[in-house]
Amino acid sequence: MGTAHRQKPPAPKGAEKELRDFALQYPEAAEDFPWGERVIKVNKKVFVFLGHSDGGLSMATKLPNSGVAALTLPFAEPTGYGLGKSGWVTARFNSTQKAPVQLLCRWIDESYRAVAPKKLIDRLPSSDK
Repeated sequence: MGTAHRQKPPAPKGAEKELRDFALQYPEAAEDFPWGERVIKVNKKVFVFLGHSDGGLSMATKLPNSGVAALTLPFAEPTGYGLGKSGWVTARFNSTQKAPVQLLCRWIDESYRAVAPKKLIDRLPSSDK
């Protein structure tokens, strides 16, 4: 298998950059590019998928607490590849839609807390945002 699948996507801009920068502030968070997609991992486990859909933005996060409510939003759907059954939710925005960055940052926080080891979660402030 060649290295083509590891090619980095274009540098993030706008809402994608804000979400990426927010996710990378978490303890031991690291960016990776499996399958040519931008992901943020903690302890080798993905907690955010960031990508493009039809010139817009897509983001997937694990939402064990707010996932049911999140799925009532018009831009949210269960994540594909069977991840939706495990509480993953994908938000998609076309190029004319403004992503609700503050809400998506709360989803990133919830996803990090669902995936990260307890010793790292203990280093975070309370999740009452």
